[in-house]
Formats: sequence, structure tokens, C-alpha cells
Amino acid sequence: MSAKQGTTRVLDFLYDTRWDHLPAQAQEMSVACLRDLLGVAAGALQTDASRTIRDHALTHFSAGPTSPSSRMLFDGRAVSPSGAALAGAMAIDSLDAHDGFRPTKGHIGAWALPAVLAVADAGDTPMEGTMDGHDLLTCLAIAYELGSRLGVAQHATVPDYHASGSWGAVGSAAVASRILGLDAATAREAMGIAEYHSPRSQMMRCIDHPTMVKDSSGWGAMTGISSAYMAQSGFTGAPALIVESADCEVYWESLGQQWLICEQYFKPYPVCRWAQAAIAAARTLQVAHDFTPEMIERVEVVTFHEGCRLDHPRPTTTEQAQYSLPFPVAAILVRGQWGAAEITTGLNDPDILNMANRIEMVEDAEYNRRFPAERLARAVINLKDGRRLESPTTQAEGDPETPLSADTFRTKFSDLADPMLGANTANAVWDMAESLAHGGTMQPFMDTVLSPPGGIAEQVRKTNSAA
Repeated sequence: MSAKQGTTRVLDFLYDTRWDHLPAQAQEMSVACLRDLLGVAAGALQTDASRTIRDHALTHFSAGPTSPSSRMLFDGRAVSPSGAALAGAMAIDSLDAHDGFRPTKGHIGAWALPAVLAVADAGDTPMEGTMDGHDLLTCLAIAYELGSRLGVAQHATVPDYHASGSWGAVGSAAVASRILGLDAATAREAMGIAEYHSPRSQMMRCIDHPTMVKDSSGWGAMTGISSAYMAQSGFTGAPALIVESADCEVYWESLGQQWLICEQYFKPYPVCRWAQAAIAAARTLQVAHDFTPEMIERVEVVTFHEGCRLDHPRPTTTEQAQYSLPFPVAAILVRGQWGAAEITTGLNDPDILNMANRIEMVEDAEYNRRFPAERLARAVINLKDGRRLESPTTQAEGDPETPLSADTFRTKFSDLADPMLGANTANAVWDMAESLAHGGTMQPFMDTVLSPPGGIAEQVRKTNSAA
């Protein structure tokens, strides 16, 4: 396949794919990804990063009287489409519970959903008034198919490990081009603009020094949406090398045949995926041997190099807690759970901090070799009575090989969404996501997820009054 053929294949897939082209499993996964992302977006309303970026978008990305505007996710305030994509993706990124794709060592949904919603809500598109649930879910699935390959192509052809927003910008530009009705030549320019201006953020810097920048998903989504509108106005930027270079041809050969949306993972816990196998290993021992936290003398976690880089045993911010391995393992041993509360209000829990001080991380050469295809760990717990308990090699739940049960998936959504949206609204969001798969109208869904629910509405009213 030549580079030209590869470019044609990407553009044909972008514009020709319809809902009934997706196999049943891909259709089901598009609904599952949508639900999971919306649960995380709702849970993220409580983070400082989410509040800060939404207020920033309102101030600095406001829409003019004749410009397109979009409502921010679970907020309702109108900003430019680029601002809405920025705010939504950074909000989801602020609570590290969203889906991911192992070969990219990154995330697609965090930028894909806000990008799709931002352009769809802006209006003034050929699909305005006619875009239904099938169209929205198809756009989301397309973003996953392109994003999965864009990330792998970039990592294979550049020397550093870049955050998801770097290649997410190109995916966002592509799916925005479809919704805007741009022709294929203009979409090619949009993807090139997005790649050139994408945030080539060094991911390990954020791992070593956690802050609100996270995986740059927001900046990538903003860049991609801006690039599509720039291309629409005649700005040029092609080619996007991770689509068109000869070195990347191989990554596009399976497009439309192998559906990579079906190979995404879902996280049971809001923490970096690299820590989740360690959490699962420690929890397995605790359930099997029924010991109390007071009985533990020392904990050893054996894992891969990147997991050992999550060395933040005493986090002072939610970002540090989400890029920590000792702290969530300590929390699961002390509280039996690791959720949004533990990374927001639980940072100063003396029992968790005391346990975290007793956790040692050890790098394993075999686990290194098997990363990133597998993220493995085992836990060794030494009890004060002299017993030494060791887990088997453990892979985190939620991978395609170890899927979350339906009950666990639903419980995760409720645990994140109910406190912020209220149970009634959360249940409505869950049900509406499924109704989209039946081709229903999009507007009730959009009005629900792009409006400020419950207590958030009061917060927004106070913010608007203060402004």
C-alpha cells in the first residue's frame, strides 16, 4: 500500500463509514465507551482542574455574537467549539478513570467525545437538525479507529513518548471535518494543521512531576477543532505525516477491517493504568487471607519500570494521587476501596499515609519486557506474625482479556455520576446512551449532558453572578 493509498483509505473511512458498517461488538463498545466517559466526566466535576479549565474557557474562549458556540459538558455555559472541546477533554482527563488503548500507552475517548460533542452542538453544519444517535456514535467509533492507529504510528516514528493529545489533535480534526461537512481535500489540510500544531508533550515529565496538564487531551482536542475550522476558512497544512508518510503505511492497512474500539480497556479505579495491576494484586491477597491493616508489617510491589516511576507515596494534590502507585495500594489495603473520594478528600488520611510509607516498589525485568502489551504486577505482603503472602502475577481488570463484569461497570458509573448529577439524572444519561444506538434523536441527550445538573447548576449561577 502506497502512502497515497493510505491517505485515501483514511479519508474514505472517515467519510463513508456508517452505523450499519460497524460489527455488533463495535456498536456495543461505542455505547460502553460513551457511558464510561460520561460517568468520568460527571465525577470530574468535583476536581479543581475541571472547575479551573471550565472557568478559563468561559473567560478566554468565549464565542462572539456571530460565531458558533457550544455548551460545555455538564456545565451548560456557552463558549467557542474549541473552548468546549478544551474544557470537556481536560475535565475528563482530570479524573484518571477513562478508557485507554495499551499499544498507544494513552487514551482516545478523553479527547474524542468532547471533540464530537463540541462540533455537533455548534450547529451551522450540513448535519444540523438531521444528526441522530447513530451519527453521533459512528463519529465516536471513527475517532477510536483513527486515534488507535494515530497513536501507534506516532510512537513508532518519533523518539519520545508523547502524551495522548499530541496524536489526539489529528483525530479530533478528522472527526470535526466529517461533522462540518468539509470535503476530503480540506479534511487532509485540517489533519496536517493539527499534527503540526499538536502538543508534543513529554508524558514521562507529567508522570514524574504530576500537575493539571495530565495527558494533554484538552489541548489536543482544542487544536484539532481549531484546525478543522481553520481548514474550512482556507488555511493549509497538509500532510499529516503520521497518516501519510511511508513509515506509517502499515498502521492503516487494517482500517475498516480490524475494529480497535473493541480492544480498549476500562479502568475499575481512577488512577493511572500502570498502578492498577498492583492494586488488584494487593486486593486479591487481602480478600483471600482476611487480614486487617494493623497486621501488615511491610508491602512489596513488583512491577514494570514505568509503574515504579509512579513514586508519589504522600501526594498533596489529586494529580499526584492519580500518578501514584503506593498511595492507591495503601488505600485499598486500609479502606478496601479506591475511588474519587480517596483522591480528593482522602489525601490526608493518616492511616493511608502510614501504610504508603511501608510500601516498596521493585522493578522486574520480565514485566518490563512484556510492557506495554501487558501491565503486570505482583504483591508481597509481610505480616507482623511472620507470614509472607505473595500474589500471582496479576493483570488489571478491564483489559479485553479481563473485562469488567456488567455489575462492576454499572457500579463504577453510578459511583462517579450519582453524587454529582443526582441519581435520576445519572440514570437518564445511562439510558439515553443506549437509546442513541437505536437511532433516536440526539437533542434530548445533548441537552442533558450539556446542561448543569443539580448542585452544579447552582455553582454555575453563582459563578455567572460573580462575573
